[in-house]
Amino acid sequence: MESNSFPNKPHAVCVAFPAQGHVNPLLKVAKLLHHKGFHITFVNTDYTHQRLLQSRGPYALHGLPDFRFQTIPDGRPERDVATVCDSTTKNCLAPFRQLLARLNSAAGVPPVTCIVSDGLMAFTLEAAQELGIPGVLFWSTGACGFSACFHFQRLKEEGVTPFKDELCLTNGYLDTVIEWIPGMKNIRIRDLPSFVRTTDPDDIMLNFLITQCERGLKASAVILNTFNHLEHDVLESLSSMLPRVHAIGPLHLLLNNISHSPSLNSIGSNLWEEEPQCLQWLDSKDPDSVVYVNFGSTTEMTANQLVEFAWGLANTKHPFLWIIRPGMVKGESAILPPDFVEETKERSLMASWCPQEKVLNHPAVAGFLTHGGWNSIVESISSGVPMICWPFFGDHPTNCRFTCNEWGIGMEIDNDVKRDEVEKLVRELVEGEKGMEMKKNCMELRKKAEEAACLNGPSSLDLESLINEVLLK
Repeated sequence: MESNSFPNKPHAVCVAFPAQGHVNPLLKVAKLLHHKGFHITFVNTDYTHQRLLQSRGPYALHGLPDFRFQTIPDGRPERDVATVCDSTTKNCLAPFRQLLARLNSAAGVPPVTCIVSDGLMAFTLEAAQELGIPGVLFWSTGACGFSACFHFQRLKEEGVTPFKDELCLTNGYLDTVIEWIPGMKNIRIRDLPSFVRTTDPDDIMLNFLITQCERGLKASAVILNTFNHLEHDVLESLSSMLPRVHAIGPLHLLLNNISHSPSLNSIGSNLWEEEPQCLQWLDSKDPDSVVYVNFGSTTEMTANQLVEFAWGLANTKHPFLWIIRPGMVKGESAILPPDFVEETKERSLMASWCPQEKVLNHPAVAGFLTHGGWNSIVESISSGVPMICWPFFGDHPTNCRFTCNEWGIGMEIDNDVKRDEVEKLVRELVEGEKGMEMKKNCMELRKKAEEAACLNGPSSLDLESLINEVLLK
């Protein structure tokens, strides 16, 4: 069904959480729905809207006649995750209700028929209920990350979290195995999303996530950017607890498999300006020779950790592409040692941002040194690129555990990063036997991901089911 085949189109309002790793995948969901015939209103907070205009130009959010952008205030200028989560919960529902009222009274705009919201913006379910329309939550985590968060309430009831004291971080407590989370065998406390690592019973993030997951029980459906083969056991367990769970990933592969207009292709969501010379530089490199390094949009490191990563990469003698975005080093600018820059100038490229999907699909890329955010994990699997994971916070430890222990496509690097360990793991990734085994496993998963996203594949069929049985009902 092409988008112009509906004289009276269904109208999906998509509400994004204000962070790069959340805006990106939800925009892909919106584009898929647009292709299936929906009028789209994509709602960012004011902060994200302004960031997108800065990075992509003043006309970047003009949209199309049936793919429009709107904003709501999030109430806080600070950008740390806890204050944003607290603020969106308290401040966004009233302006969102007003936006829906404006949309429903606007001339030439079909009435709103469903709401698809980021799982962290679950206040939208209240508005959906008031209008008597489906309210769906899209979680930008994998099934494993979402399931772990879904069990935070029981972890609290069992006394696993909050921690008794700070000693729990160093006395072996983090290695305690939790036996009862379905589909997640041998999961340790250290493998759970980092928000459990608190001693405060009133911790904002821990309690916020408990609330959001409870709201998921009232959603018409939950959407995840994953595929059945990858997380079958966890998806089955979630399906037994929630009304409807739809695995419709990898989202970028589903998008690649449909034809859409150049004007829709031009609608992007990167909060930093991409540097296209990354791909030109990769064109000059041998196949399977380059290490791609990107710690995502939220990871922060110390100046010392930056230097340890730098010399670890330099000492491998392998070429590398390293994305060092503004704000990556805590409280200061990212200054690399001059002798490191001089030694590696012939075989390295440093950039502030890049088109990651294209980079990972480039034949020159041999491996990916990543923070382990879910979007990066899925994109790396879809490209057949094995990983070294340096988890930072949130669901990164859970993603890292599954990447390294369940799927055999990654290795973990210690938080207290040392150059010798970086060198050793990168060498193993690019030239070692374990690296070759991980590459083989990753290529097999890539094939399964492509099968899931093809016409009549499991993810494509799950998308059709979501539309026909939930969004259009």
